[in-house]
Amino acid sequence: MSTASRPYPIVQDLIESFAGWLKHRRELNELRQLDRSDFDRIANDLRIAPDDLEDLVRHGHHAADELPQMLDRLGIDSDRLQRAQPLLLRDMERVCSLCHHKARCNLELVTGTAAENYPGYCGNASTLESLDRADIAPH
Repeated sequence: MSTASRPYPIVQDLIESFAGWLKHRRELNELRQLDRSDFDRIANDLRIAPDDLEDLVRHGHHAADELPQMLDRLGIDSDRLQRAQPLLLRDMERVCSLCHHKARCNLELVTGTAAENYPGYCGNASTLESLDRADIAPH
């Protein structure tokens, strides 16, 4: 729905934000209700460390929103990368989700300087630099 067709866009945005926050709080509560052995088993099934899983849940499902934008700025087709190397992309999402440089990354993405400067702050820099661009470049 566009902003023009919504009678109270600011109020609706606030309601949606609050609903998202409540949903995230429920997810955290569900996580806390698991016993440690179940939680560790889930982490093992996902092939990540239990502490990373806990951090990922805490950060929420938008924690890696910068990655598709970064891939785009670098000329990497995220759909092709998903098909070619799904486990690598999943690990890159994990790294992005746990990143402590979100503010800088977002600023660089907005100002258009991310492609030049990401090696200085991005936890995925070495992975991004090692990708074979021919296999994952847009057609």
